Amino acid sequence: MEVLGIDVGGSGIKGAVVDLQNGKFTANRIRYPTPQPSTPRAVSEIIARITQEFSWIQPIGVGFPAVVKKNVIFSAANVDRSWVGLDAGELLTEATGCPVALVNDADAAALAELNYSGIKHKSGTVLFLTVGTGIGSGLIRDGRLIPNTELGHLILEKFGEAEVYASNAARKRDRLKWKDWAPRFGLYLRHLEDLFQPDCFIIGGGASKKGDRFVPYLNIETRILMASLKNRAGIIGAALVAKQTLYG
Repeated sequence: MEVLGIDVGGSGIKGAVVDLQNGKFTANRIRYPTPQPSTPRAVSEIIARITQEFSWIQPIGVGFPAVVKKNVIFSAANVDRSWVGLDAGELLTEATGCPVALVNDADAAALAELNYSGIKHKSGTVLFLTVGTGIGSGLIRDGRLIPNTELGHLILEKFGEAEVYASNAARKRDRLKWKDWAPRFGLYLRHLEDLFQPDCFIIGGGASKKGDRFVPYLNIETRILMASLKNRAGIIGAALVAKQTLYG
């Protein structure tokens, strides 16, 4: 079964048709920069353009950087505040002409890793973290997702919001080498260790491509792995959610 998945991020909006039998793209993904400001109208126009370029007329899954409940947006850390309270499913269905299901972007990526990666965690607590423009989180307990955790917004004592201090965007902003950024990220991971006592961290997002540059400098007890699906995970997970909620 093939489904169009779209991943909305703070810097880019990416889409691809996914073969859900194996979790692979059927063709190259399409990417556009996230418009600034990232208003509902501007973002929906990009999603409609991606849909048209794939000549897609069936249900679509969209991973979105916010708390999402029944397609309604409840937060907006890395997109325009005008999204809050909006029924984004209704908006995007009108823009694309296709039924649309939305899911938190990090939850989408976590679901993709859970279902399609070679990393198997069917028991215990796993924290999946997307580290890029912000920090997204997917909390998995005994193989089941606990949605909308948004742990990138935890407050680190003396340093403020975690994603402002320890995201990859923060590393670039402060012109840090990976090994110099690692203590920041390690501080955040230790805070998560104290709160959740996870059995494993899985790192996705842009930082997952550079694991060898910062993992050796992390001072944590918990096992840490790089996401095997890399930046493809958000698109694949969004497509999977569309299948589960719109295809019956």
